[in-house]
Amino acid sequence: MSTTTMVNIRLDTETKTAMEQVCHDLGMSMTTAFTIFAKKMARERRIPFEVSVDPFYTQENIAAIRRSLAQLDSGGGTMHELVDDHDIGRG
Repeated sequence: MSTTTMVNIRLDTETKTAMEQVCHDLGMSMTTAFTIFAKKMARERRIPFEVSVDPFYTQENIAAIRRSLAQLDSGGGTMHELVDDHDIGRG
């Protein structure tokens, strides 16, 4: 049997709580979940799931959202007036 070592991981409280709940629902500890991840990563020599950038969070999209919010905050329309019908699949 191999020896074990302590690993410290920092998570924000919300993520930790959500993970604890999922682990509980699956009948395992967070240690078991991280061990499964680490063994799979070591065996496959890759992150065992897709890692990608959500296109929603592009700089251009965030800038457009900020402009829309600024327009709303300045009394420049309603949410419905700022959303193009085409953008919501009606156009």
